[in-house]
Amino acid sequence: MVAEIKSRGYLRATFHVPGSKSLTNRALLCAALAQGVSLIENASDSEDSALMANGLNQLGVLVRRDGTRWYVHGTGGNLYAPKFPIPVGNAGTTLRFLLSLAALAHGTVVFQGDRRMAERPNEELLESLRQAGVRASQTPGEAQYKVVGGGLNGCRISVPQDRSSQFLSSLLLVAPYARGDITIEVQGPAISQSYVQMTLAVMESFGVRLDHGGGIYTVRAPKQYLPTQYNIEADASSASYGLASAAIAGGEVMVKGIQQASLQGDARFAEILLAMGCVIQNDKSGMRISREGDLLGISVDMNAMPDIVPTLAAVALFAAGPSRIRNVAHLRFKESDRLEALGSELRKLGANIVIHSDGVEIFPAPLHGALLDSHEDHRLAMSFALIGLRVAGVKIENPECVRKSFPEFWKEFDRLS
Repeated sequence: MVAEIKSRGYLRATFHVPGSKSLTNRALLCAALAQGVSLIENASDSEDSALMANGLNQLGVLVRRDGTRWYVHGTGGNLYAPKFPIPVGNAGTTLRFLLSLAALAHGTVVFQGDRRMAERPNEELLESLRQAGVRASQTPGEAQYKVVGGGLNGCRISVPQDRSSQFLSSLLLVAPYARGDITIEVQGPAISQSYVQMTLAVMESFGVRLDHGGGIYTVRAPKQYLPTQYNIEADASSASYGLASAAIAGGEVMVKGIQQASLQGDARFAEILLAMGCVIQNDKSGMRISREGDLLGISVDMNAMPDIVPTLAAVALFAAGPSRIRNVAHLRFKESDRLEALGSELRKLGANIVIHSDGVEIFPAPLHGALLDSHEDHRLAMSFALIGLRVAGVKIENPECVRKSFPEFWKEFDRLS
């Protein structure tokens, strides 16, 4: 399947986004471990969150959906291994969160991912679980993972965080249900710290606070999450496409629901667009962005906002000067190798782009239409669509991959006019 993008002039539009996938998955896990029923409102309708909910159901947690309202019947940590493997697709957050959760189950839990998942880093998390007395392994060369449940021992765990912050978040979310206190020490340079802060905030909303500082996190265990009603913020990563549309095409776009005062680090993308020459107005209904003059090039550290890098790269193509995106080497371990994919695909459009070991550099150049491969990566597909707002003849292969995070993206994108 191929999506052909219709170029258009200045925009006057409203852009709606779903609930945050990252917050939904964290809230689902906390609610699953609480003893009682929690209500999660404005939950993400993404494929990844559906896989998360299915995994919880297979482990013995009842998750009922009523539109964007999800009712989670928590079991207090009493989980059971299913007879069949739990499918996780290429949902990194889903797999990594469920790997630690499976350590609490009675029996052996098997997870099955798709081809790309076998290439993504997970061994560091499996090794951290082994330090807590859990038998956890991956079938060599395959996206199949096995966890023999029975519980987490109180201990000190070392976890590297130079390739994914999800290893730490996964352990933190489940640590309150260990047999004794757990201390987690982060090794190496920390990445995507905003996501770890998000994890801590969700845990606190469900009644568990922990001590941390200097790369060391101490969880007093055992503790219990409390069932609660939790409202999910609008997804800041998805909002980036609405914000970037006005930056690229000019005009004005209202992005509903998103606020700069957010638990999500990706909400700071608005500050980057402001520095590039856009005008941002905030009110209680969302964020309004406009651009009339030229876009300015920018040099920015995107370590805390890795999912926004493809969006920013799309915007940078239209800047009057060069842009440098740095400190995002971990993008090579996402749904695709996003750095190399950006280089190969944007060059098809005539872009002057240099790929560095930790980022990209983009220089002004005339652009033309081309058929772009999404690499089955939702972030790339949505970012490439933005380019087509200004460049005629942009076509995108496998556009349906956006279901992973933003199933309604193409509907919202078509409203941009």
